[in-house]
Amino acid sequence: MKKVSIIIPVYKAEKYVAATVQAALNQTYKNLEILIIDDESPDKSIEICQQFTDSRIRIIRQKNRGLPGARNTGIRHAQGDYLTFLDADDIWLPEKVEKHVNHLENSPNVGVSFSRSAFINETGEPLGIYQMPKLTGITPALIICRNPISNGSAAIIRREVFDAIKYQDNIHGTVEDFYFDERLRHPNSDATDVECWLRIAVKTNWQIEGIPEALTLYRVNSGGLSANLLKQLESLAKVIEKARSYAPELISEYGTLARAYHLRYSARRAVSLQDGSLAVKLMHTAITTNWRILLEDPSRTLLTLAAAYSVWLLPYSLYSSLEAVALKNTGANQKRRILQDQAS
Repeated sequence: MKKVSIIIPVYKAEKYVAATVQAALNQTYKNLEILIIDDESPDKSIEICQQFTDSRIRIIRQKNRGLPGARNTGIRHAQGDYLTFLDADDIWLPEKVEKHVNHLENSPNVGVSFSRSAFINETGEPLGIYQMPKLTGITPALIICRNPISNGSAAIIRREVFDAIKYQDNIHGTVEDFYFDERLRHPNSDATDVECWLRIAVKTNWQIEGIPEALTLYRVNSGGLSANLLKQLESLAKVIEKARSYAPELISEYGTLARAYHLRYSARRAVSLQDGSLAVKLMHTAITTNWRILLEDPSRTLLTLAAAYSVWLLPYSLYSSLEAVALKNTGANQKRRILQDQAS
């Protein structure tokens, strides 16, 4: 059995980290090492992690480098054949690692295996909706526009993939190998995972492919990165600008379209945070940035626009009732599709 390294960056996660570490320990695939990267967390997160006595756990401490820096430290210390990241507020289903290892073992050209994800709230309760990205035919254009991997806890990656994209830099006083670009680190937001997936797609021959099950439980919390909409937009803009250096033709063709998709994503987040005026502004900007978003994905674009206006104009009680019905129908349709895809 090949070893899998689970890298858990930890910073201010004391409310959630116990459930996250337990989810890693509960995996049906047993040949694991669990690397907990203490990114100079000021709370009790590491004290909580130290209560686990499983011999597969290692705690690695470092000066604060942010999420990409913690991931890089984890990769440097990892001994596994496959590497994966589990953010300290997310949870995995027990069979996640096993199913991804089977996928990679049976798909020698696939370097990154990812899954769909189910949304949970701050207390861990399911919201009944899912991230439903495209699973095959993943291109650089799709990654920069819509990030099908969806979140940092969704993918398991061959070590050879990271060997193929590593580069050396001196950011912290010594020359080190880098994988995620820490120079793109942005306070309270992070898009370095998108840039990493894009670099893999552009610079290597490894395929990126998903499996249909929702094996990651992705936590939506008001204090997390998802709440920092405008800062996240700035981070994504930095990804586009960096990509000009190694994929200029891609950015020439898709740069403004990618920006439009990023704006639409931020509008959806603004809707979920009940900020209707911001959501409407973001949607208008998205459409004027590149109107092709209406042609490529008309249903989702128009639904987002309608939701933005609804939360802006309707009384809160009426909007909440409409939203509850819409989310219930959406979740039912998504779950039905997941089951169909699993059966096919």
